[in-house]
Amino acid sequence: MIKAILSRIAQTALVVFLLVTICFFIVHALPGNPFEGEKAVSDVVIQKMEESFGLDKSKPVQLLNYWSNLFLTGDMGMSMNFKGTPVSTILGQSFPISFQLGLVAMIFGCGIGMPLGIIAALYKNKFPDYLAMIVAMAGICLPAFVIGPLLQLFVAKPIPFLNIAGWMQPQDILLPALTLGFGVAAYIARLMRGGMLEVLGQDYIRTARAKGVTTSDIIFKHALRPAISPAITYLGPAFAAVMTGSFIVETIFQIPGMGQHFIDAVIAKDIFLILGLVLFYGILMGLANLAVDILLLFLNPRLRA
Repeated sequence: MIKAILSRIAQTALVVFLLVTICFFIVHALPGNPFEGEKAVSDVVIQKMEESFGLDKSKPVQLLNYWSNLFLTGDMGMSMNFKGTPVSTILGQSFPISFQLGLVAMIFGCGIGMPLGIIAALYKNKFPDYLAMIVAMAGICLPAFVIGPLLQLFVAKPIPFLNIAGWMQPQDILLPALTLGFGVAAYIARLMRGGMLEVLGQDYIRTARAKGVTTSDIIFKHALRPAISPAITYLGPAFAAVMTGSFIVETIFQIPGMGQHFIDAVIAKDIFLILGLVLFYGILMGLANLAVDILLLFLNPRLRA
């Protein structure tokens, strides 16, 4: 088991390294110059600024300097769009907000999706099943820029203590988290339904029913543990995605999280901020998948072999 975990960590490190390296060359291939703003800037000024950020050197040397600074000093570079603010500072300010939003969104997603999937499986081809799958399909098909304004119009507007947008009060997290978590809940509901139906058709479940075991005991003691595996596999990348925030949701609800920096950095060709975001997202994705793999090892003893 330890060998498998170490192997997964090594694979994650390699993937992150390749991800950032490929992104480095893609960013440099983007048109435009990060130092060209609305006002005209002379070539001499641009040259001096490129020298200050180390962009006057060849691409391999720049890449080598980036990795050496990162490993030796933990320096992720300075943002060009935020007037020389360290990338680590930008991530440190925005990630806690996105983390809170993503965590509550995952709680909503699991709290809604898993019961829906179980109910749909227990009432297969009946009204509760159809209703649960309609809700799941709506969550899959409706994008966040549709769900968000609908919640603002029909939920936040009639309820006095809910704000339409902003990040000032504790309850401001509810609507954006629900918007993010609705799509997660939809996928979890479908995966839970499929996993539960497969397990409920097994011989040992029929034997338990023949012995008079109650439905609740069958679900929570015998069926839930193997049936939840597909949903847990999905939770890895989903967790990383919602943790880093959503540009659309953060824009709709005016949340100062990480999602806004993804688009702003690309538009401004903020090289070090883009690389920092990709690095951070890659590590977070790898850790989330590693946690899922470890959890699956505990849930399914056959995987330990």
